[in-house]
Amino acid sequence: MGMEGIGKVTGPQLMAEVGDVRRFSHKGALVAYAGVDASPYQSGSFDSKSRHVSKRGSPHLRRVLFVIMSMTLIRANTANPVFCFMDKKRAEGKHFYVYTVAGSAKFLRIYYAKVKEYLNALEETA
Repeated sequence: MGMEGIGKVTGPQLMAEVGDVRRFSHKGALVAYAGVDASPYQSGSFDSKSRHVSKRGSPHLRRVLFVIMSMTLIRANTANPVFCFMDKKRAEGKHFYVYTVAGSAKFLRIYYAKVKEYLNALEETA
């Protein structure tokens, strides 16, 4: 709950939807579980550049991420790397949903790293 955009309501929702982050082998697996990654589409030498999100994961987690990203945009803290990333995408002229989903993926990568680091520190002290 120490991350920007997470409050007393969204924090427990996020933790309940993600569960134990150690069950994911890497940060990309968590992003894929949330369904905010682009599904691969290639055939031979053809590689598509415009793809939709996969939506193969939890719709409840995507809703919580959307609320967190909305709060991140409202607070507009320039020290927050997720806000800076989303602001950069907004300045590039990307659509609202495009930079919100991209910010969600970045947020999940940071969340994975911080929680994994915290759990490893707890295991070392025990």
